Amino acid sequence: LINYSKMALAQRYSALTLKECLQGDGMKEIKEPAFSPLIDCALYDQFVVPAGVDPIEFVKPFTNTSGHMKIKFCHGTTTLAFKYNGGIVVAVDSRATAGTWIASQTVKKVIEINPYLLGTMAGGAADCGFWERRLAYHCRVYELNNKRRISVAAASKLLSNMIYYYKGMGLSIGTMISGYDTKGPGLYYVDSDGTRLTHHMFSVGSGSLYAYGVLDNGYREDLNKEEALDLAQRAIFHATHRDVYSGGVVNLYHMTEEGWEKISTTDVTDLYDKYQTEKGRAS
Repeated sequence: LINYSKMALAQRYSALTLKECLQGDGMKEIKEPAFSPLIDCALYDQFVVPAGVDPIEFVKPFTNTSGHMKIKFCHGTTTLAFKYNGGIVVAVDSRATAGTWIASQTVKKVIEINPYLLGTMAGGAADCGFWERRLAYHCRVYELNNKRRISVAAASKLLSNMIYYYKGMGLSIGTMISGYDTKGPGLYYVDSDGTRLTHHMFSVGSGSLYAYGVLDNGYREDLNKEEALDLAQRAIFHATHRDVYSGGVVNLYHMTEEGWEKISTTDVTDLYDKYQTEKGRAS
């Protein structure tokens, strides 16, 4: 990313536009973003591409099925979040894969944006990590400028706007933004196409179908805290048991109007033994 500090000051304290600021630094052709960001500084989160190169066309030979050179994203994960009467529960696994190779069993897939906002990681780890860290930066700038926390809806919209500008350029992001603001709990899904949805429950990743099966069977709005946490943990565990691209540990978070709290980190092997014991007792 370019250091836009001088241009940011010029735009704030003079009539110069972003295009004029950049052209003053010797850049002839500048394409301004097609969106109006919620925060001024979001305008400067642009990667510079070589002149005359269309990034979307450039990556096509490496990503389509007919080319001899391929960049194929082989990834898998299971993440989930849902709202209930007592707050929001977020649960994720921790396995990172590169095709059939297990690259790590200890990836932190919950990104702590601020004490009242959480993001999850599904897709490319680098893409999710980078853009959600940028989101955390802008949320903090918003808070300093406006003397209040950014809303969950605004934070998710800001992330959607930023990554939509790079649609078709190879990003791989499927994230959930969850948090509390003055309107109560908020849960949004955002992906690398700029899609932004809100609902009471989401599961994202290669193991999401297995997680949804458990969630649909056990979810109720009137769950108590213990039941909600157990449901989320069971859903991630069953996904790791059936989906080879998910595994490691289950990281469990709970969020209320007072902020998020990390509840536990539990190895899926220990959960397997626990649930098998329960199953034996039931039979």
